[in-house]
Amino acid sequence: MPEPAVPAGGVVVRVHATGMCRSDWHAWAGHEAVAFPHVPGHELAGVIVEVGPDVRRWNVGDRVTSPFVCGCGRCEFCRAGDAQVCPWQQQPGFTHWGSFAELVALHAADANLVALPDTIDFPTAAGLGCRFATAHRALVSRARVVAGEWVTVVGAGGVGLSAVMIARALGARVIAVDRNPEALAVAADLGAEHTLLTDGTDVPAAVTDLTDGGTHVAVDAVGNEQACADAILSLRRRGRHVQVGLLPPTAGHPRVPMDRVIGWELDVLGSHGMAAVDYPGMLALIEQGRLQPQRLIERTIGLEEAAAALPGFDRATVAGMTIIDPAR
Repeated sequence: MPEPAVPAGGVVVRVHATGMCRSDWHAWAGHEAVAFPHVPGHELAGVIVEVGPDVRRWNVGDRVTSPFVCGCGRCEFCRAGDAQVCPWQQQPGFTHWGSFAELVALHAADANLVALPDTIDFPTAAGLGCRFATAHRALVSRARVVAGEWVTVVGAGGVGLSAVMIARALGARVIAVDRNPEALAVAADLGAEHTLLTDGTDVPAAVTDLTDGGTHVAVDAVGNEQACADAILSLRRRGRHVQVGLLPPTAGHPRVPMDRVIGWELDVLGSHGMAAVDYPGMLALIEQGRLQPQRLIERTIGLEEAAAALPGFDRATVAGMTIIDPAR
């Protein structure tokens, strides 16, 4: 493939690490519109090798990472610090070629790049761009979890395990739900008080019993009808549900138990990444050791292995994050 051209307001980054995420699989499966030929990959960290003429804040050689949603930097949402919902957003690996490559172009660099401290290595930083940052914002800014609350996380993949770690750091009591015993073992090691296997388990009933009436906060970190329904039906009255996993259409639209949402006055919240302006607080917690996303990395593979792994990623029994090293 040809090397990417530097945008006028953007940069080209040499990729030192990039994460493989279920969202990449959704694009591969056709749940996201992409134009072919296409290069996937949206979680990345690396070093700037080329700077566009309109960039003011960044230089060649800077160590950087980026949210997977790159806002335009000019609209009312970007100016308010909500670039994650920018109407003119760019997303590497979706709206343009991504980071499953040696080089990637990023737009509106002054608004979207995040300086990477020397104390945080590239693989750890790559895992932040989608799953960890999304989980952080979902719990801190959207659900507003407080110490002592019950948080149920359905799905113990990369974003689910991130949610477990972050919820524990916030002082919450955590229940992790997954089909994979190995992933649940990792969740328990990260602080989940209870773990539930989905195979043959009535998840809402089990959560209700464990929490004496239902969980305060539930997170669907998978993105399918069953996970979404289990999460919502696990809530206590006036509970908060955060939808993080992408819900592909089922017969037009995914079915959601809205009767429970209405009758119990549940809050249903979407969470779509995290803007660059919110990164400093998260990075500070990582540097202090209060959050340890490096513990979530299960394996590192090369690009050739990634090409073989992506089509089956929805069925893989991973117990953590997969990171790609393009130089491997």
